[in-house]
Amino acid sequence: QFQLVESGGGLVQPGGSLRLSCVDSGGTLDGYHVAWFRRAPGKEREGVSYISSSGESTDYADSVKGRFTISRDNAKNTVYLQMNSLKPEDAGAYYCAARSSRVLPPFTASTYFYWGQGTQVTVSK
Repeated sequence: QFQLVESGGGLVQPGGSLRLSCVDSGGTLDGYHVAWFRRAPGKEREGVSYISSSGESTDYADSVKGRFTISRDNAKNTVYLQMNSLKPEDAGAYYCAARSSRVLPPFTASTYFYWGQGTQVTVSK
């Protein structure tokens, strides 16, 4: 059974870094395209970063370009999100999501079938 589990969230000061992990504990993630979404309190869910199943193609929201890096280790069924130079506006619940189709917009949440439970990121002094 396909099951995504996020980890790595926590409290960090502005300018700090965190690395989130998304592990597929129940299936095989390497054949799926994965995205990270986030939801801040009072705001709509937004796509943050995307990686294709092979890892050859990535995409980022404009707000995180140059600061976040997505990667994957298919041997470990894991996708990572390295977040540097964190800002207070990066705070929120971060979710990873997976789908089998690549021919769809990367940040359309409804196109993702599998979702994790989320990990909380807090950016504060």
